[in-house]
Amino acid sequence: MKEFKRIHRKTVYEGAILQFCEDEIVTPKGNRVTWDYLEHKGAAAVIPVMDDGRIIMVRQWRNAIDKFTLEIPAGGRDWADEPTIQCAARELEEETGYKSENIEFLQTIVPAVAYSGEKIDVFVAFDLKKTEQHLDPDEDIDLELFDINTLIDMIVNNVINDSKTIASILTYYHKYCFK
Repeated sequence: MKEFKRIHRKTVYEGAILQFCEDEIVTPKGNRVTWDYLEHKGAAAVIPVMDDGRIIMVRQWRNAIDKFTLEIPAGGRDWADEPTIQCAARELEEETGYKSENIEFLQTIVPAVAYSGEKIDVFVAFDLKKTEQHLDPDEDIDLELFDINTLIDMIVNNVINDSKTIASILTYYHKYCFK
């Protein structure tokens, strides 16, 4: 296997959730190159499944694309080694106002392999119990319920275009619904 070797990483900017870095890399041919890298402490997402099979989705404003999106609940870890199942359970209640004692791991997603180390562990939550939302001060989230076939149609028709949501819903469909 060819070997790429990072010989130096310099943090150029540190924000609230990301660090922008420059990596100096030596390629297998011996070339020295500089690559951009976004450091992220990781995140978790969850597919909340109601007893009737409908899935709770969150509609929220996303500044980076200047529009509202329809997504599965998700959020960043509070600290780098926070267990992602704990993060997923917290985000489930914060964003949807539901809790679950029945949360299963689904998959790990790496949304931007070319320039970011962010990993999102995705879970599925069953046996939901109603509590109340605990939104962060910058969040304004509306909940919407959909059956899986409607969500698949929304993905195919480019209504849902968030990568973690697309990958997660399609994996959920294949694992739990597809016969």
